[in-house]
Amino acid sequence: MNFFKPFYIQHRFFYAGIGIVVLFGLSYFIPILFNIAQLCILVLLLFFFLDFLIVFIGKNRIEGKRVLPEKFSNGDPNNVTLEIKNNYPILIHIDIIDEIPEQFQVRDFKISKKLSPKKTEALKYNLRPTSRGEYHFGSLNVYASSILGLVAKRFTFNSDAMVPTYPSFKQLKKFELLNINKNALEYGVKKVRRLGHTMEFEQIKEYVTGDDLRTINWKATAKRNQLMVNQYQDEKSQPIYSIIDKGRVMKMPFEGLSLLDYAINATLVISNVALKKHDKAGMLSFSKRVNNVVVAQRRSSQMRLILESLYNVKTDYFESDYSRLYANIKRSITHRSLILLYTNFETMDALNRQLPYLKAISKSHLLVVIFFKNTELDTLIKDKADTVQQVYDKVIAEKFDFEKRLIVNELKKYGIHSILTTPENLTINTINTYLEIKARGLL
Repeated sequence: MNFFKPFYIQHRFFYAGIGIVVLFGLSYFIPILFNIAQLCILVLLLFFFLDFLIVFIGKNRIEGKRVLPEKFSNGDPNNVTLEIKNNYPILIHIDIIDEIPEQFQVRDFKISKKLSPKKTEALKYNLRPTSRGEYHFGSLNVYASSILGLVAKRFTFNSDAMVPTYPSFKQLKKFELLNINKNALEYGVKKVRRLGHTMEFEQIKEYVTGDDLRTINWKATAKRNQLMVNQYQDEKSQPIYSIIDKGRVMKMPFEGLSLLDYAINATLVISNVALKKHDKAGMLSFSKRVNNVVVAQRRSSQMRLILESLYNVKTDYFESDYSRLYANIKRSITHRSLILLYTNFETMDALNRQLPYLKAISKSHLLVVIFFKNTELDTLIKDKADTVQQVYDKVIAEKFDFEKRLIVNELKKYGIHSILTTPENLTINTINTYLEIKARGLL
């Protein structure tokens, strides 16, 4: 039975059989076709037997291997490589069916290829995961057939492979601050104008046009008989906390990813940026309880701790408890810190319920509330309204969009910074706000 398990009859054999049946049917009207049909049966069986010998004689005629990365990057294309070697002495046609993890719901995966004799081919395809967790691969199935295409033999490789999907570490390469010197004011996307200076003294230098007049050192000026100014550098090792709301408001999907996953990906990048800027990076998440706490530190293993904590963020999308968040911050974050709060408010009523806790947090820390634009509303607003129902829908969409702007103004009224952004621009807008806060010396 094991011998016949990898044995498959190809479609071409059945098509030929159907043609022969048609010939037998036509021979009822044209008798000469009966002999031709009988000859065709003999030829088909002969070729079938020959094809069987070609494909099945010999061992390890096809070698295959699936090469997987150590981990997948959530929300990004990830390469999977299939290495197939043809040990047949002839040209072979292969059909590859890889058993992709169930999370992708791909049921029609197939790669067809012709392999020259004694050649190895590396075939690549991309997978874009949209949730964190373990992704289990099944078997790699390769169906080999000769040029006759009547029978095929199945070769099976790589059973039960698993790849964990982590927050988007590929964004680190895209947004990483490399070789940024102490005077860098640009991240590569948006320039930030320095409006002030911090109080960490560096050196005394000659005055040049554009230097802040408030930094003139009058004693040094008198000694050198020319204007001298104090030069300061950015204060370092300031605590930067990313706080992720993992409640039900973060369940909304955008391009396959939930708002929660966008916040997780942004947290990973901003933590890396903060460490590159010599600040301390930390994080925590909350809904009914506060979890995944990483104390803000600046050490070599900090990014690994944050990455593992973000990977392990689990939620049932409960209603978020801001009172518990405030109590935890009051108890555990004792130094003034920059707090980046990733959440979402759709209406003023939703904000007003949590505003007392946000105001209380902002008294001790520099709070930046980051929430999301509803891109579906933007599309609805821009579309032309042709019917009464479409007019109603457009008016309601404009109302919700206006409330988002009201939320920004309400937070500003209480001295709370905010970022209203689309999900795809979340990371870069957060980085630019962080750099602006650093440049202005607000923390």
